[in-house]
Amino acid sequence: MNPYMRLAIEEARKAFEKDEVPVGAVIIKNNKVISAAFNLRETMKSATAHAEIVAIEAACKFLQSWHLDGCDIYVTLEPCIMCAGAIINARIRSLYFGAFDPKAGACGSVTDVFVLNELNHRVDVYGGIMEDECAGLLKDFFRLKRTGK
Repeated sequence: MNPYMRLAIEEARKAFEKDEVPVGAVIIKNNKVISAAFNLRETMKSATAHAEIVAIEAACKFLQSWHLDGCDIYVTLEPCIMCAGAIINARIRSLYFGAFDPKAGACGSVTDVFVLNELNHRVDVYGGIMEDECAGLLKDFFRLKRTGK
């Protein structure tokens, strides 16, 4: 069990409780959590309030820099194209994600922006971390939405 992904799952559970799609993210630097966030699209009425974006903004504020060099991000769901771009632009070192997203994933499921040689920054990507637990939370959320149970 990965302790940082466990924290991201805790963030995703907070989203679930707020009736948000349960995606959580944490950013680590020097083995310390510098930001933790969850999906807030419904709450903020914002298309860009994905867990990764909220976490990146908080980490930038914490470090007083848009350069997140030496930082790693743990996310419960494979990032979309927007979030993948933000991860690259923030200069994050490594991405660890849980569940694959066959409808919007930008780490290989639909497309893979991280393999584009023309980009000026490389991110190490590791998928499937605690995948069953991350996917289960999403499945439970959408089942509840469909059936009310």
